Amino acid sequence: MSAPLSVSELNRYVKGLLESDARLSSVLVKGEVSGFKAYPSGHLYFSLKDEEASVSCVMFRSSAQGLRFAVSDGLRVVVTARASLYEQSGKYQLIVSEMGADGVGDLFLAFEQRKKRLADEGLFDADRKKPLPFLPRTVGVATSPSGAVIRDILTVLGRRFPNFRLTLIPVPVQGPGAASEIAEAVRTFNARGDVDVIIVGRGGGSMEDLWAFNDEGLARAIAASRIPVVSAVGHETDFTICDFVADVRAATPSAAAELVMPVKADLHASVRDFRHRLAKGLDRRLEVSRMRLGRAMASAAFVRPLEGIERRRMRLDQAARSMAAALGKRSATERGRVSALAAKLDALSPLKVLSRGYGLVTDPATGRPVTSAEAARPGDRLDVVLRDGVLGCEVRTVRGGAPAEG
Repeated sequence: MSAPLSVSELNRYVKGLLESDARLSSVLVKGEVSGFKAYPSGHLYFSLKDEEASVSCVMFRSSAQGLRFAVSDGLRVVVTARASLYEQSGKYQLIVSEMGADGVGDLFLAFEQRKKRLADEGLFDADRKKPLPFLPRTVGVATSPSGAVIRDILTVLGRRFPNFRLTLIPVPVQGPGAASEIAEAVRTFNARGDVDVIIVGRGGGSMEDLWAFNDEGLARAIAASRIPVVSAVGHETDFTICDFVADVRAATPSAAAELVMPVKADLHASVRDFRHRLAKGLDRRLEVSRMRLGRAMASAAFVRPLEGIERRRMRLDQAARSMAAALGKRSATERGRVSALAAKLDALSPLKVLSRGYGLVTDPATGRPVTSAEAARPGDRLDVVLRDGVLGCEVRTVRGGAPAEG
């Protein structure tokens, strides 16, 4: 019997067996991602599982950088990997070098994931889309200067509005760096502010060919544009992220040119129609005004202008007479009331009583009337007010009892 192995020696030996097996040095394995974790180092750790088993996997940063889609739990994938063993824990694992979507292409999966994320952010919402200008002074185009796209756009614009103005920013429409250059062209148009609408586009092709127009950076540049953007990418059946985020999607570049520029001949026809309708409307308005003026000039106010003034003067005179009569009647009534009140006051006047031989006895010190014999004492001085003067008297005696009548 050989000498016993240490744990580390055993794990190292098993690792060597796994990694030296030609069949296990590059194996395709499919399964569902579970327990996915992305570390700050850039390494990805997860398990692949099916209905009966699971295996631990690691994808190092150098390999993970080439992924076109986001990895998450529940995603079904096919990986290219080699079998190995992590010596510290003795855990068997797969070291993944490539990963693809199982059942759908990598690009399609990446497209759907990006589309959902940007839609959830609201970048595709209809209420943030801007209307196209009715008649743009200048059309901005970001596309390849040598492709059929710019020729188609020039042809359609020239046919619809011969004296159009166009500004082209030439950009690559596929390959590395194409998306960033197209995004920069959109930002440049906005910074310059010399165009009224922007067309971003290219001709048809495979999903790989159109991939630059699915770039997230380009989508955000279009969403941030103050100038309306028309996406004209590929053929009618092709859809890209740009189509969803742009203000208007055109089925083809030629259709984009038709959307942004009206037909000049149609505009001239519309102007002629508006001019004709305006002239007819003004003629009708003028005729109605003439009829109204004729009726006004035939009225009595124009034919006999002073007659109305005289009628109003007559009504004024009548009103003045009515007012004078009413005032006279009111004055007579008030004079009668004053006379009646004066008679009553005269009848109640103390002077009227004094004229019949009566006198008013008052206290010369206070001026108050003395109305009772009991209020006087012998020797008191009293004033007796008569009709024509005042008598100063001195009380000699005070006798009680009511005076005799007669």
